[in-house]
Amino acid sequence: MKFHYMGKYNGDEQSLPKREHPVGAVAFKEAEDMNKLTLMANIGGFSLMCLLAFSFGYFGAPYLKGKIMQVLLGVISSSLIFIVHEFIHALCYQEDVYCYTNFNQGLAFVCGTEDFSKSHFVFMCLLPNIILGWIPYLLFLIHPAYIFLGSFGLICTGMGFGDYINAFNAITQMPKGAKTYLSGMHSYWYK
Repeated sequence: MKFHYMGKYNGDEQSLPKREHPVGAVAFKEAEDMNKLTLMANIGGFSLMCLLAFSFGYFGAPYLKGKIMQVLLGVISSSLIFIVHEFIHALCYQEDVYCYTNFNQGLAFVCGTEDFSKSHFVFMCLLPNIILGWIPYLLFLIHPAYIFLGSFGLICTGMGFGDYINAFNAITQMPKGAKTYLSGMHSYWYK
């Protein structure tokens, strides 16, 4: 994997890496532009965080007294590691991968043009969420005194909602044996 940090994404899809489409390539049915995807991911992520906050409050209530600083540190640190989230995605690539950010929109993403199997693509989409969100939150559910892990995992799980959309699209749209790739902002599959 060769990681390239490209800086601020200004909304110009032409600046993103593209590749020739193989014969029979089919575009995923997905949001037409980054603004719509960002809105869907923000609404979905916020809703997911609200649901997780109920169990956080329920299980963590006996341990919260005097640990507000742990809650705040979990929230703050989860908000600062989105580049780590993207780097974990990048680890699933073998070729060039490009990282873009737009701090004003709370946006960061990686893209590359290599082929993935359906399972590899879903794994790549979910890996940062598993490592940074699900595992810390699960540890909190097992040991509710780990307030920092609970708040950290709660935020990281919700922040990955755009990845859940991509994984869902691959699972529901790709036929068995198909390969997928990114070109520009959009995903495609072919057999």
